[in-house]
Amino acid sequence: MKAAVLYSGGKDSSFVAVMLKRLGLDVELYTANFGVYDSYVPAGKSAEALGFKHNVLKMDREILEETCERILEDGFPNDGIKYIHERTVEKLAENHDIIADGTRRDDRTPKLNVNQIRSLEDRMSVQYINLDSFGHKSVRLITDNLFEISKEKSNRDNSSDFEVEIRTMIDERGANSLDIFPEHYQTRVIGYKQ
Repeated sequence: MKAAVLYSGGKDSSFVAVMLKRLGLDVELYTANFGVYDSYVPAGKSAEALGFKHNVLKMDREILEETCERILEDGFPNDGIKYIHERTVEKLAENHDIIADGTRRDDRTPKLNVNQIRSLEDRMSVQYINLDSFGHKSVRLITDNLFEISKEKSNRDNSSDFEVEIRTMIDERGANSLDIFPEHYQTRVIGYKQ
């Protein structure tokens, strides 16, 4: 049975991919891209280091434009990132029976609530799996023992999450993405621990 994992190259989505593979599923990784910047490249490197097939999930640029409009109107990224995540999960569900992402119990955004998950599963005839029973500390405990992880100041060349193309488009529109997204550090899986 195949499972498609929405993949950023980080420890959460890497953990769910490895977990599903070890449960006997045929796992392929998918990184969303809206055609603004090749943000999928770091995730592809992480996928290769872990031995997974990596795919680019080509998304409609209008979804990214709507996301940026919401973020610029709010002056805060949460609702825009929820929107882009929901649309991406639905796109992934179009051609797969089992889909997964690395969202955790204590994530605020992006995250589908229970009603959204039920609706998605019913409408799309899909099984949706995430890390909802795991908190940040539990995931860190497991992934620190499982993966080699790099931690760098977030930039567009070391991350494959939604934020890369959102920041790029916001900056192209003449706004300053640094006013909306605080400086932070990004983790990326670079291989398995020996």
